[in-house]
Amino acid sequence: MKKKLVSIFLAAAMVMAFAAGCGNGNTGNSESKDVEGNSGEEAGDSEEAGGSEEAGDSETKTEGSKHIYVLTAPEDHGWTGSVAKFAKEKIGEVNEDGTYEAELITSASAAEQITNIEDIISKGESDIAVVIQPIDDTVQSAVQGLVDAGIPYVAFDRIIDGVASSAVANVKGDNEGIGVAAAAYYVSLGMKPGDKVYVYQGDTSSVTTLRDQGFTKYLTGEAEFEGKKIDDAAKWTEDDLKSITYSGAMNWSRSDTKTSFESLMGDKANAEIKWFYAEDDELAMGILEALNGGGIDEGTKEAFLANKPALSGCGGLDEFYAVLRGESYEDLAGSFSGLVSVTYSPSMIQTAIQDMVDYLDGKEVTQDHVIECENVTAENVSEYPSF
Repeated sequence: MKKKLVSIFLAAAMVMAFAAGCGNGNTGNSESKDVEGNSGEEAGDSEEAGGSEEAGDSETKTEGSKHIYVLTAPEDHGWTGSVAKFAKEKIGEVNEDGTYEAELITSASAAEQITNIEDIISKGESDIAVVIQPIDDTVQSAVQGLVDAGIPYVAFDRIIDGVASSAVANVKGDNEGIGVAAAAYYVSLGMKPGDKVYVYQGDTSSVTTLRDQGFTKYLTGEAEFEGKKIDDAAKWTEDDLKSITYSGAMNWSRSDTKTSFESLMGDKANAEIKWFYAEDDELAMGILEALNGGGIDEGTKEAFLANKPALSGCGGLDEFYAVLRGESYEDLAGSFSGLVSVTYSPSMIQTAIQDMVDYLDGKEVTQDHVIECENVTAENVSEYPSF
């Protein structure tokens, strides 16, 4: 009889224990922190129904790293290609920090970039973000797809007006400011109202238009550089601006600029032009190569250099920075009254990535993030990155 009573008692205890075990399992599904307090054996017992994968997914969503996709053109050459190089450096820093994961995806064409964006969206991942340098404006519909999917994004360099208001930040250099900075530099060297100026333009896009406008706006007193406008006595009138000559589109090409400059110097009277505003470092290098080559009459070249000309560039090209550093074209550079490269560095992509990190950290981010221009000369070139 005693044995029978003991057996009944043990059976009842086992049923109660089993019921309590089921209750803990259900609580664990709704409160993951309680599950983590269970022993390894109990956690293992609940894995058969996929409970651990669900708990893992929940933990990733609440405590895991957000994934940042950075989309640029390929890392090949020139300004655009160097964006990817600087992006990789910043991505390395983000991944090393460990709070977020980041990866670079390059696209050789707008069509490929659209496909890459669509692939990101189709994965249906949560807690992701995108930093994108649009290849061109045809990417707009794909970027709208990011917006519709609730994926935050930062746009860099090429800002697509149709979707700009939906971006976390639109990070770009100041194209108008490039012209402003170049004009301010030339005025500081003594350029006077009505002096002959020759502008080597990049292309026929709004970029060139803005760089043209910035140059003249500073001269007429409509724009300021580093918080200051041109002195009233040095302001240019509309008639003075007629002394500025524009090259037409050089297609951002060094060789096209070299050929154009050689043709310009074919008329010895043009050797009197002192101020050359080239809207990109590649264009400035084309002028230097022309002066260093044999395509210009030696007498004309001597007359031009005797006039102590000034030359600007823009962008941060290492070849032009090497001239500023005194590492190349030393004799030729010594004949110029001034050489300057206005900042518009591909390293700005790092600012775009940081803006996304700041946003994910819950910090306030400026949506219209225009990076101010600075003048890089022989005196401060060591302080600026080149590509």
